[in-house]
Order: sequence, then structure tokens, then C-alpha cells
Amino acid sequence: MSRIGRLPVNIPSGVTVKVDNDNIVTVKGPNGTLTQAVHPDMTIEQEQNTLLIKRSSDNKKQRALHGLTRSLVNNMVIGVKDGFSKKLEINGVGYRAQKQGKKLVLTIGYSHPVEMEEPAGITYEVPDANTIIVKGIDKQLVGEMAAKIRFKRPPEPYKGKGIKYADEIILRKEGKAGSA
Repeated sequence: MSRIGRLPVNIPSGVTVKVDNDNIVTVKGPNGTLTQAVHPDMTIEQEQNTLLIKRSSDNKKQRALHGLTRSLVNNMVIGVKDGFSKKLEINGVGYRAQKQGKKLVLTIGYSHPVEMEEPAGITYEVPDANTIIVKGIDKQLVGEMAAKIRFKRPPEPYKGKGIKYADEIILRKEGKAGSA
């Protein structure tokens, strides 16, 4: 049996979970509402303050879907209760970020500033010129937007200039050796 799939999903107070007949899971909480369609072979049972995900057979595809379904539902519950965030750091002389209304404006060494609009469900925070925090209730969307921001100027290995995740380690390379 799947180690992740068999774990129950705890439902904290203030969060409600509703499962339709079409296996559509709706989770409502203090931060918002998330909806996810679950594979029809998975069954979700609610017992008091926990959700149990069951599978119909023991073949390889079912075992993979079991853990995936449990993780998706658990991330929805965590998202509507606490939310998710990713922190990005900007390194480089003259590189900076600022927020103008609902836009994130990045000055990252191009001839023009790069502007990124906040999508629905995501907020950008810029506590200082070299830090960006992406927040939201959907873990997938938070990760995707953080990756899109990082893609605008990925960190380079020689001087470390660029946009990187706060917990990312950039392996540095030695520069060109001079002739002797």
C-alpha cells in the first residue's frame, strides 16, 4: 500500500471539505476556496475531521494515483488554512524589484524594465529591493509564478548574478585563468 496515500488528511477547524458524485473536491477555508477534480478510480471518505483516500485495485497506475490524490487534497487543505509562499532573492549591481499597484517591476540588466502582472489568486510582496515573496493558496500556482519570475534572469555561475530562490545554492565556477 502507498505510504503517502494511506495517511489520513486532517481537516483543521474552520475548513470544510465537500466531495461531489463526480469526484470533484471543494475545500473552503478562511483564505478562500479551491476545487480539484480527482481521478474516478479514487474514492474519498470523510470521517469526522479526517479524509481517507482509497483505491479500487492494486495495479501500478492505481498506486501512483493514490499518493498523488492524497497530496493534492492535503495541499488544498493547507492552502485554504495557511497559504503558501516562495521567497526569491535578486543578486547583482543595479538589480532590483519594486511593486507598482498590481505589477511587479524588475530592473535586471535589460534595456527595459520587466513587468509582471499579478494573476488571480497570487500576491507579490517586495519587502526590500532585493527580495520578492510570492504568496497564494494554490501551491501549484505559487511555484509556477516563482519559476516564471526566476526565468526572467536565472542565476549565472561565475558572479552569481540573477534571481534565485532563497534556499537555492548556486555552484560557482572559477573564471578564465590567465596565461603564464
